[in-house]
Amino acid sequence: MGKRSRQRQRNQPAARDSRDNAGWGAGYDDIIKENKLFEHYYKELGLVPDGEFDQFMEAMREPLPATIRITGYKSHAKEILHCLKDKYFKEIQEVVIDGQKIEAPQALSWYPDELAWHTNMSRKIIRKSPLLEKFHQFLVSETESGNISRQEAVSMIPPLLLKIEPHHKILDMCAAPGSKTAQLIEMLHADMDVPFPEGFVIANDVDNKRCYLLVHQAKRLNSPCIMVVNHDASCIPTLHVDSDGKKDILFYDRILCDVPCSGDGTMRKNIDVWKKWTTSNSLHLHGLQLRIAVRGVEQLAVGGRMVYSTCSLNPIEDEAVIAALLEKSEGALELADGSADLPGLKWMPGVTSWKLMTKEGQWYSDWSEVPTSRHTQIRPTMFPPKDPQKLASLHLERCMRILPHHQNTGGFFVAVLVKKAPMPWNKRYPKLRKDVSSSSAAQTGDSPAAATPTETPRLAETTVEEETPAKQDGVCGPPPSKKMRLFGFKEDPFVFLSEDDPVFSPIQTFYDLSPDFPKFNVLTRTHEGKKRHLYMVSKELRNVLLNNSERLKVINTGVKVWSRNSDGEEFGCAFRLAQEGIYTLNPYIRSRMITVSVEDIKVLLTQENPFLSKLEDSAHAQAKKMGNIVLRYQPNPNNPAEPQCPIELCGWRGKTSIRAFVPRNERFHYLRMLGVEVFRDKQGQGQGRRDAEKEGKEGGEEEEIEAEKEEESQGAAENEGELDLKNGDQDGSSEPKTNGGNQGTSS
Repeated sequence: MGKRSRQRQRNQPAARDSRDNAGWGAGYDDIIKENKLFEHYYKELGLVPDGEFDQFMEAMREPLPATIRITGYKSHAKEILHCLKDKYFKEIQEVVIDGQKIEAPQALSWYPDELAWHTNMSRKIIRKSPLLEKFHQFLVSETESGNISRQEAVSMIPPLLLKIEPHHKILDMCAAPGSKTAQLIEMLHADMDVPFPEGFVIANDVDNKRCYLLVHQAKRLNSPCIMVVNHDASCIPTLHVDSDGKKDILFYDRILCDVPCSGDGTMRKNIDVWKKWTTSNSLHLHGLQLRIAVRGVEQLAVGGRMVYSTCSLNPIEDEAVIAALLEKSEGALELADGSADLPGLKWMPGVTSWKLMTKEGQWYSDWSEVPTSRHTQIRPTMFPPKDPQKLASLHLERCMRILPHHQNTGGFFVAVLVKKAPMPWNKRYPKLRKDVSSSSAAQTGDSPAAATPTETPRLAETTVEEETPAKQDGVCGPPPSKKMRLFGFKEDPFVFLSEDDPVFSPIQTFYDLSPDFPKFNVLTRTHEGKKRHLYMVSKELRNVLLNNSERLKVINTGVKVWSRNSDGEEFGCAFRLAQEGIYTLNPYIRSRMITVSVEDIKVLLTQENPFLSKLEDSAHAQAKKMGNIVLRYQPNPNNPAEPQCPIELCGWRGKTSIRAFVPRNERFHYLRMLGVEVFRDKQGQGQGRRDAEKEGKEGGEEEEIEAEKEEESQGAAENEGELDLKNGDQDGSSEPKTNGGNQGTSS
C-alpha cells in the first residue's frame, strides 16, 4: 500500500474510538447538527424504511445512550451484576435531577446473560448528585480494574457473531482502541479454570501510539493469550508456526475486520462528523477497506469465519466491499446468515442496489457512466454487480444494517463471511512443510524455527533492507534497527527462560510448582542485567513468537507473574508473585497458601501494613510460617451475604506485619464485593480530577497509556494512598482511614 493510503488509514481512528467509548464524553454544544448533503444522499438511496426517515434523522441528533458491558468470563461477573442491580440501579431509580426522575438502566435485550446495559444518563448528569457520583466512581474504578468496559452497544456485535471458542486462533486486524479485542479475550477465557486456553488473540493496529490503547485494554484482563502487534493491516505478514516438528503457515480460525471508515453512523457521539461529512470520504476509503478485507480472507483458515464491520451506513464502504470480495473469491467465500445469532437485535437486511454521488452532487449508477477524468477516484468495485443472477447468488441481504432509531443505538454495518475453500489466487500457494532443522529457511525468507525445549532459541528482528543482525541466545526480537526506531517501534526484546536459567530454580522450589507447570512459557523483557519482571504467554503464542521475530513487530504480550523483591532473598526466593498473574499461576502453586476470611481481607485491603495479630487466629498462625504468600478466600455457600466467588490476593509477610500487593482499583473492587463502600480520597482533588478527565476526554486515553507504559518500564510498586472507606455492613471491623506510602495506581 502506498504512503498516501497508509496515512489515510492512520488518520481514520475517530469513528472506531467513537463507537467503542460509548457516549460518556462531553458533547460539542456549539456544533449545529445539520448537513443537507447527508440528508439528501441517504434519502435518495432509500436505505431507511418508508415513513421512517424523519425518525432516523431525529435519532441521529439525539445524544447516544451510555452503555457498559460486564466482563463476562471472570468469576466475579455475577457479583458485579448483583452489585449493579441491587445497589446502584435501585438508588438511581429514586434520583430526581432538575425535576426529572432518572431513567433506570436497561439490559440490552440481545446481549447474553444481562451482561450489557444502557442508560440515557450523561456523564454530566451522573456527577450532579452524590448518589450518582458514587455510581460514577464505581464505573471508573471497575473499568480500570477490567471488570467493566464502557463501550457502545453496536460495537459489541461483531465479537458475538464470530462465535469464539477457547481453542480458536484469532486475528483482530484494526484493533485499537480495543474494546472488541477485550471481548475476544473474554471469550477465549470462557472457562476460568483453564489458565492457558489453546487459542490466542493477535491484536493489530497500523498506528504505533494507538497500539498502547490495545496494551492497556489487554492488561486490564490479565491474559497470557494476547499479543499486540503494529502493522499495516492491508499487508500484515503471513506468520509461521511449528506443527509436529514441521513448519506450517498460520491460518486463523476467526478474524475481526473492523476497518477504518467515514463514521457517519457515529454522529450521535462524534458530533464533529456533522460538519465534516461528505461523500468523498467513502470514495477515498473504499480501496483501503477492500485491501484489508482481502488480506483478512487470505489468512483465514478454510472453515473459519471473518466478520467485516464498519460504523458507516454508506453502501460504498459496506455492501460494495462485500460484493467485490465475494466476486473475487469465485465461490471460496459465502455470506453467513446471522439472523438467528442475536435474538432481540433489530436490523435491516443488506441492500442489493445503490448508486454513487460525488461531493459536487453528481450521481452515477454504473461504472460505464463515470467519465475518464474520475477513474482515479471512482472504481468499478464501488458499484453493485450488473448481472441479476450473479447479484442474487451473493446474498447481500444477509448483511446486517443497524439503524439508530430502531433500538436507540449508533449506526452500524456487519457481515459474516465463511471460507469454504482456499482463495483462487492462493490455490498454488506452496504449503510450507519442512523440518524445523532445515537449512533452506533462507530460500523462503524465513528464520530458523524455534529450537526444542532443551535448546536455547536463537532468533532476531530485522528489516527488509538490512542484513540480519547477530543473533542472541533466547531473544525473540532484540532492540530493532535505527530505521525501525524512526517509526516509533522501540520495544524491549522478548527472552524466554532457558532450561538451565538460574533464576527459575529457586522460584520452582519456593512455590513448589507442580510438574506440569509450563516453564518454557516464561519470558523476560531484557537479556542483560538482573531480570526485574517475569511474564508468561500461552504455548501457542510462544510458538508464534519464536518463529516470526523477523517479520513481526510485537508491542506487548503475556501477563506479569513474578516481580523481583530483594527482601525475599532471605526466604530463599528473590521474586514475589504479581497480582496480575495470580489467576494464571494459581493452578500450579502447591505451597504458601493461606486461607483467609472476609474480615481478614478487609484488614489487608484497608490498611497498608497491618500487624499479623490483626488477622484472625487461623490466618495468623499460617502467615507466621512463610514469606511470600497467596491469600485465598473460598466462598461459603451457606452464607449468601458473603461473596460467592473465590478471591486470591498476593501478599508479603514482614517480621511483624503483612502486606497485600494489590493495585489500587482492584482493592476498591474487592472491598465493594465485601460490602465496604469505597470513596476516592478527595484531598486536593488531583486524582479524582485526572480520572474524570480521562473518562470524559474523547479519544484521550493516550495520557493514560503513557502512564501505564511508564509504570511498566520502571516496575512501579503498588503503593497505595489513603482509602476513604465506609463500612457497608457496619460491624466496625474496617479502619475508616489507612495511612500508607506514596499514592499510585496499577492496572
